Amino acid sequence: MKRNHYDEDHLAFGDSVRTFLQKEVVPHYLAWEEAEISPREVFTAAGKNGFLGMAVDEQYGGGGSNDFRFNQILAEEVANAGVTGTGLGITLHNDTCLPYFLTYANEEQRERWLPGIVSGDLITAVGMTEPGAGSDLAGIRTSAVRDGDHYIVNGAKTFITNGINADLVITVVRTSPDRHTGLSLLIVERGQEGFERGRNLNKIGLHSQDTAELSFTDVRVPVANLLGEEGKGFLQLVKKLPQERLSIAVSALAEARAAFNNTLAYVNERKAFGKSIGSFQNSKFVLAEIATELDVAQAFVDQSVVALNAGDLDAVDASKAKFYCTELQGRTIDKCLQLHGGYGYMLEYPIARAYADARVTRIYGGSSEIMKEVISRSLGI
Repeated sequence: MKRNHYDEDHLAFGDSVRTFLQKEVVPHYLAWEEAEISPREVFTAAGKNGFLGMAVDEQYGGGGSNDFRFNQILAEEVANAGVTGTGLGITLHNDTCLPYFLTYANEEQRERWLPGIVSGDLITAVGMTEPGAGSDLAGIRTSAVRDGDHYIVNGAKTFITNGINADLVITVVRTSPDRHTGLSLLIVERGQEGFERGRNLNKIGLHSQDTAELSFTDVRVPVANLLGEEGKGFLQLVKKLPQERLSIAVSALAEARAAFNNTLAYVNERKAFGKSIGSFQNSKFVLAEIATELDVAQAFVDQSVVALNAGDLDAVDASKAKFYCTELQGRTIDKCLQLHGGYGYMLEYPIARAYADARVTRIYGGSSEIMKEVISRSLGI
């Protein structure tokens, strides 16, 4: 189905992203996968080219456009280039972290942080998950005790994307015991005494994306680093989850489509029994199923982006997008790998890396089970 989702500005932006990725990322990507981290210079290069902070006001150096279609086409180009691990750091920076600064930062904080976020000199992360607390925010134990003009922060976080590279960590802390009014958001900065980074975690996939453990031991964080109001952290997180989940859906669908396109080319070239693999009925039927599911999902995701731009995307529709697209990603890439035969199991082939990279999308940002719980609550059952 023809998409009329983008205008000329979006398409030109996508062309620029594609050129950037082919020049700055693709030639080095496998080395970064082996090193299990992408260099900070990727962020500064992306910032120099205008691919960070598109929604930030021009007075702080940003693009001045709060149109999520720019974020969407960036994610699609990342998928097409096959550089998911590096791309995740950029999309998390733009799609998940930046909205907290745009909505909740005061003017002093905006002037202090937004220019660096746009330039890539300040890399961002969200410190939410803890060793004993994932989807259940009530389980968060990292504490922040007020001491004059500072908070004293103690605790630990894990599975933090951009955790090694991050300069600004949006840290979910407990400022009181209350379940809903006990959480606050503090910006913990690189170099603050007592803030330590543990292991760069060794994952199944997404190897070039640094994912770390963080620890806080009597870290003195200025009250000036409180993002929004004390005790409003739970509501702040809930309000920003729809965009985060839509971002994951956008990337998952883009990765699935990229795998499909690569597989379509492969089965037309690969020969068996004297003819192309793609000419067999099973291959045709499998690919027909995938093509249909991708187009149906694309229509829902594009409409969800339109709704987000209009301020109308709710938690339920965002959860539907995240749930369906990540599950579809898993099904699609599994089927595509099967059509590659034994070569699909070899890491030198992009489909093998895509298979490993895809598994986590059904977990982070809210697992499929949590998405179904959110959706079911809207059904009145």
